[in-house]
Order: sequence, then structure tokens, then C-alpha cells
Amino acid sequence: MNLANLPTRVKLIDVGPRDGLQNEKTPVPADVKISLVQRLQDAGLQEIEVTSYVSPKWVPQMADNHAVMQGIARRSGVRYSVLTPNLQGYEASVQDRPDEIVVFGAASEAFSQKNINCSIAESIERFAPVVAAARAAGIAVRGAMSCTVGCPYEGEIAPERVAYLAGLLKGIGVQRVDVADTIGVGTPRKVQRAIEAALQHYAIDEVSGHFHDTYGQALVNTLAALELGVWNFQSSVAGLGGCPYAKGATGNVATEDLVYLLHGMGIDTGIDLDKLIDAGVYISDFLGRKSASRVAVAVLNKRAG
Repeated sequence: MNLANLPTRVKLIDVGPRDGLQNEKTPVPADVKISLVQRLQDAGLQEIEVTSYVSPKWVPQMADNHAVMQGIARRSGVRYSVLTPNLQGYEASVQDRPDEIVVFGAASEAFSQKNINCSIAESIERFAPVVAAARAAGIAVRGAMSCTVGCPYEGEIAPERVAYLAGLLKGIGVQRVDVADTIGVGTPRKVQRAIEAALQHYAIDEVSGHFHDTYGQALVNTLAALELGVWNFQSSVAGLGGCPYAKGATGNVATEDLVYLLHGMGIDTGIDLDKLIDAGVYISDFLGRKSASRVAVAVLNKRAG
């Protein structure tokens, strides 16, 4: 293991309120989402992906985006990001003053067609005016790159596809990118190759890892990314969320599990693990199920004594 590159500090983006809840069948009221965001920032999260501005027809769970964004007690030093799939979504988001908008593209042509009904090149064309408008308004722009190691329709994805997508995103002015293993099939070397492909166009500070735990590989893949010097990661409190277009994909890696790993390696996150576990309990209780975080379950069992 290469310890030379390991960062001393890691910043986590909790995507639970958006990516985590978007596919929940049970409607989650705005006040519960607001309370979840509040609990995450109380636990020390400095970046939270809050909601998305998509058609409620497609994602009914996010229809309360204005209420949620306007209901948050914002804290200085915390970045609130939102997903904007098109210009209409971006224009709707502006009144809520997000710190960052997120556009998304897939490294897989088939996934792009199934997910947003267009080719990769067309999707980037669609995002160009969104990125330009956001940058002109002083809003930061992040690009989520899905299926960077595997696709439910195409199978394995070559690193060249990731480099191609990263280059297109860079070309339209996207400032940083997420290397996402959307269906959780990645293993350490594959993940490193995908990250190295993104690094052809973006600096290490502009690349984050987003790993799903479908095959139980998310933590080892995080370690593989840390070895390359990556220090930004996305995770979801209580391991919430899957992907509606990626059959059988379980949730993002649980933020609690990631924090436990990082703190155990002496890497600072600025997060209070106990408060984070409480935030996970809050949303899991509302959804009527056990947390998908192994660390949370272990700590809760210990607390119960």
C-alpha cells in the first residue's frame, strides 16, 4: 500500500438528502429532509447535496425542492449543492441560491440513453448553457460522471471512456468531477484506472470518489482512491439510496462507515461520528428500517449494551 500520497484530511459530501432519498417510494416530507440536513451539518458535514430540480413526474420525491432549500438554516462554511439536469431546472434552482449545481453525464453510451434519453455528446451539449449560466452567476459547477467502471447494459467500461467524458465536461466549464461507480462493481485497480483517466483533465483537488457498495467493495475502493491522493468523497448517511436505472444497485457507501475508516487511519474529516450516527438513526427511523451502515449498527448495539 502506498502511504506516501495519503491525504491528512478528507472532505465528505453527504448525498443522502438527494441521491439517498430520491428513489424512496414513501414520500418524505420537506420538514424531515430539512431536519436531516440540519443534523448532518450539526455533525460537521461541510458539503451536502440537498435536492434536485427535475420534473416531479420523473422524481416525485424531489417536488419539494424549493421548500427544502428555503427551509434550511444555512451555515457559513457549508456548501449546499443541487442537481440541475437542464436549463429549466437550473432556472428553477436560482431563486434558492445553491452554492453549487451538479450536472451529470455517463461514461457509458447505453446508460446515457436509458437514463437521460440521449447520447453522451448530446447530454454535454444540453449542459453547456446550464454551466455557462451558473458560472456567469458565480455558482460553482460539479460534474457527476456515472458508470465509470461498469454499466448494467454494457458491462465493463474502459478508462478511455472516462477520459473522453471528463474532457467533454472540462470543455464546457465544469470545475470538478465525481468518479462514480454507480452500480458498485468496481475493484481497487479498476477504480484507480478510472480516476487516473479523470486526472488527464482535472487536478487531484478537483476529483472526488463516489462508490456504491453493491458488491461490498466501496471501502476498499475508497482506500485505492486515497492512495492516489484523492481527498474528496461522496457518501450517504445510513447508506441511503440506489439508482432507479441501475437494477439491483444498493446504496452509496454509508458516511458513517467512511468516517470510521478515515478516523481509524488518522485522517481528519471534521465530523463527529456519534452525531452522524444519530442523523442516520433519525432518517432510518422515519423510513421504518435499519440503517445500512455497519458502523452505525455496531455502535448502536454497543450503546444498547
